[in-house]
Amino acid sequence: MSSDPGDASFHVTHESGETGTTLLVGLSQFGLAGLTAVDYLTTQLDLEPTGHISAEALPSITPFTEGRPRHHTRLYSRSDLDITVLVGELFVPVQAADSFSRAILEWTEGTVDEIAVLSGIPLAHGPDDHRTFYIATEDYYRDRLKETDIDPMGMGFLDGVNASLVERGMDTDLGVGVFVTPVHTQVPDAEAALRLLSTLKLVYDLDLDTAPLEEFADEVRQHYAQLSERLEAAETHERPDDRMFM
Repeated sequence: MSSDPGDASFHVTHESGETGTTLLVGLSQFGLAGLTAVDYLTTQLDLEPTGHISAEALPSITPFTEGRPRHHTRLYSRSDLDITVLVGELFVPVQAADSFSRAILEWTEGTVDEIAVLSGIPLAHGPDDHRTFYIATEDYYRDRLKETDIDPMGMGFLDGVNASLVERGMDTDLGVGVFVTPVHTQVPDAEAALRLLSTLKLVYDLDLDTAPLEEFADEVRQHYAQLSERLEAAETHERPDDRMFM
């Protein structure tokens, strides 16, 4: 197995013919806020596993609960809901981001109209900045955000998977929105995840009960703390910056 993340490749296995036209994505990134949010979403919306993404030439993990293993990057959906959710517990180094994004985009081509990514950002902030911001392509803004009071992120730049997806959205008719919120050091940052979920409720008019989130976060805190340790142990040059300014 190569030790160069740039050699990594990914393969999508989709076990169901049902694919929502909206893909919601949460990955193993800063604060694990996006990952916590989409994991909670699959439970609250009673979504069923419909596929997974496998990785080659990249150090992998196999999560398990109660002795039962599961794929590290999973797809969930429901036949009566026009949404597919991607839950990514595998940390994707920045060198492998294009390959990972390409696998997603090749799978979604012709079936998915828009992608929304939920993500935390590790920046200094005050209490007034405990809210969600967006970076979005013009079509995603027009279709989903124009009539909302969600604020745009002021300036900065994306990299890693978020950048790859947004770049594709800029050059095609795929709508892409990245929802970001400041995160703290605790893992998972349940308050940040709650902000992202509240934003999803607004944007997608979801029937979602966020009250039990703290209890849910407590249940997965130890598991996600181990993921965070892996993220912190990654070499600095393998980690995305997502440098943004309010």
